[in-house]
Order: sequence, then C-alpha cells, then structure tokens
Amino acid sequence: MKKIPTLFKRENSLPNNPAKNEVTPGCEWVLEGAGIATHKWDGTCCLIKEGVLFKRYDAKQGKTPPDGFIPAQDPDPITGHWPGWLKVTAAKEDKYFMEGWRNSFATLGNPVPDGTYELIGPKINNNKDGATEHILVPHGKNDYPEFPRTFETIKDFLESFKGEGVVFHHPDGRMCKIKRRDFGFKW
Repeated sequence: MKKIPTLFKRENSLPNNPAKNEVTPGCEWVLEGAGIATHKWDGTCCLIKEGVLFKRYDAKQGKTPPDGFIPAQDPDPITGHWPGWLKVTAAKEDKYFMEGWRNSFATLGNPVPDGTYELIGPKINNNKDGATEHILVPHGKNDYPEFPRTFETIKDFLESFKGEGVVFHHPDGRMCKIKRRDFGFKW
C-alpha cells in the first residue's frame, strides 16, 4: 500500500502542526463530495495476497531492505520513506500478526479475501480502538456515508470522533486521509 496523502496541508510535515484550510493537491475530490469516508483504524497495516500474509515495512531510502522486501512504491525523494511488504513468518516478532490471522480467519471455510487490513489488538499501538483480541480488520469497511465535506465541518466532526480518523476512498482507487491529530486533537 502506498503512502496515503493527508486531505489538508499543514505548515510543515512535522506531526504537531495543525492542518490549514488548504487542500493537498490531488485530494480536491473529497470536498467535491466524491468517494466514501471509512474508519481509520489505529494499528499496523498488512496485506493478504493469494492467501499469504504480509506486514508493512518502511525501508529507508539509501539502505538495503531485508531479503523478501516487496516495494509498494518508489522511495519518497523528500522523506526517504520507502513503504513495502515483508512476508509474515512464525518468528517471535510476528506473533501478533499470526494471532490476528487465526482470530480473524480460523473458522472461515473459504479462501481468505485478498486486500489490505489493519492489525489491531491489545498489544498494538496501545490498543486505542479497544479490541479484546488481535484481529485483522479489512480496510475500506465501516463507512460514514454522510461524512462532512468542508474544512470546518470535518474539524468539528473529528473533535469528538471516537477513532484515529478517516480514510476517503474514491471509486477509481484514489485515497486520502485525515486524522484527529491533524487538527491538534489528542487521540
């Protein structure tokens, strides 16, 4: 999965700089009412492809990524981030991914659906979503059909929102996100 742009620009890319009322180029479609807003889970991104589970890995530009690294995009020339995927194994560092897989698909009698997922649970990112066990949640679900579409109404919505933020999905595959912290709200 490629890095998803943030809907509104910030003064600079540092985390504690609130969004300003200026749309990131290429994200205008959100304010035009296109696409659907979905819940942004606060976990770690994974990919299931042909029944194989992969975890997101950010290789730093200029450094050699580990064996088996599958790039999701070219390295970002400004930040140096190079997102991609590594296959999840039975190694200790992947145990929560494996728990999420078992908890999410153990009783599924059909092939596991390809797509991107968020691993959430008690040992992931302080479990801010409140999951009782490690699970894989498919991206693009849990939608908000009547989500607001102006700077002020989005800001007002997120101030009391019980989640990290939202991801907008355009029918042509484009995405962008906005998080509580983009407006300086704690999460």
